[in-house]
Amino acid sequence: MEAEEIREYCLSKKAVTESFPFDLETLVFKVGGKMFLLISLEQQPATFSAKADPEWSEELREEFSQINGAYHMNKTHWNSVVCEGLKQDLIFQLIDHSYDLVFKSLTKKIREEINNS
Repeated sequence: MEAEEIREYCLSKKAVTESFPFDLETLVFKVGGKMFLLISLEQQPATFSAKADPEWSEELREEFSQINGAYHMNKTHWNSVVCEGLKQDLIFQLIDHSYDLVFKSLTKKIREEINNS
């Protein structure tokens, strides 16, 4: 899976914005102003960081060598995912999970604004 496919999938989700707040290589996706995914546009194979439930992260890291604690992030809550060798369904599931975790952490007012937009 390529970075552009991940970008398109992220942007298909409700109220997602993209920006380059850190450098011109790391594309950041946010919902309600909070990050849920970062992807390097230069790195091959495609690699991204996504938020995940700590217990599920532990299971994922044991099962898949491509999933590890995210560099420069809280490794309890963020995974680094190397897409090569992973099924597209799992990659989309990881993105969905990250988006949902961040969306649920937003204030009720912001969640309602997004749902009603």
